Amino acid sequence: MSGVQHREVGSSEDGMRFDRWAKKHFPALGFVDLQRLLRSGQFRLDGKRVAASDRIARGQSVRVPPLADAPPPRAKPPVGARDARFIRSLVLHEDDAVIVLDKPAGLAVQGGTGTERHVDGMLGAFGEGEGRPRLVHRLDKDTSGLLVLARTAPVARALMHAFQGHEVRKLYWAIVQGRPDRSEGVVDLRLGKAGPPGRERMGPEALDAKRARTGFRVIARAGGVAAWVGLLPLTGRTHQLRAHCAAVGTPILGDAKYGASREGVDQLPQGLMLHARAIDLPHPTRKGRLRVEAEPPKAFKEALAFLGMPVENLPFSRLDDWPDEL
Repeated sequence: MSGVQHREVGSSEDGMRFDRWAKKHFPALGFVDLQRLLRSGQFRLDGKRVAASDRIARGQSVRVPPLADAPPPRAKPPVGARDARFIRSLVLHEDDAVIVLDKPAGLAVQGGTGTERHVDGMLGAFGEGEGRPRLVHRLDKDTSGLLVLARTAPVARALMHAFQGHEVRKLYWAIVQGRPDRSEGVVDLRLGKAGPPGRERMGPEALDAKRARTGFRVIARAGGVAAWVGLLPLTGRTHQLRAHCAAVGTPILGDAKYGASREGVDQLPQGLMLHARAIDLPHPTRKGRLRVEAEPPKAFKEALAFLGMPVENLPFSRLDDWPDEL
């Protein structure tokens, strides 16, 4: 791009971080180059210097310095009819601001090495361009249950602030191996990534471990073999629920990465027995809160039935049963 340009911040970009605005408009501009241009004051916001973390507002003018020409970014391939029908079949709630999906276990949220089919790749079924929904949180590939999408950038920012500000309550169901030594409590154990490349795990031994807290309550027990527990993440660390369950000696069934085995449960269905059951969040554009629940998948119900713990309206199995603060 030759010469200086001036671009106006659009309404959908109101409140966006400047570095994200720059990445959106100039995807070929690398992090190091952007920082260099910001330090030298070549990018300007309403004539003033701007930092990467500064929030921009609708109608502001951005001075864009001359940038090296780059090939246009490749457009995302259109969503096929089969995938469009599939992703729409997962919708539990949809309005003009928020979409909530019931993600099946085994479906990745985003792409990566060797992952061609994922939620993010199918979101074009709901709209393209500015109308394409945005992911606002993540679920592990092998975890089933509720996944929240934002229809617009301002809604995405509002929801991310709600997640970061602990205004969102999430209830997970898990079937854990062994017998929890307490019926309820809070696991307060720092977590960070440690281990050799390719075999990293979250644990308290990591040098960069950060505080992580998970509320738990036992819903039902199957002797000393397994237990059905409710888990309420009070922080949002990677693999937090899986790592905390393993750390207290009751890894989640099917979670070989965190120490679960098939001993004594080899007749149970395969797969990670972790399900994002319920979510309660402030609606970003309407008064009040949005609450959605997702029924557990067939394998989860079959495992409970085999262990003599059929799905029922038992204490602590619903978000209403949990206090607002733990």
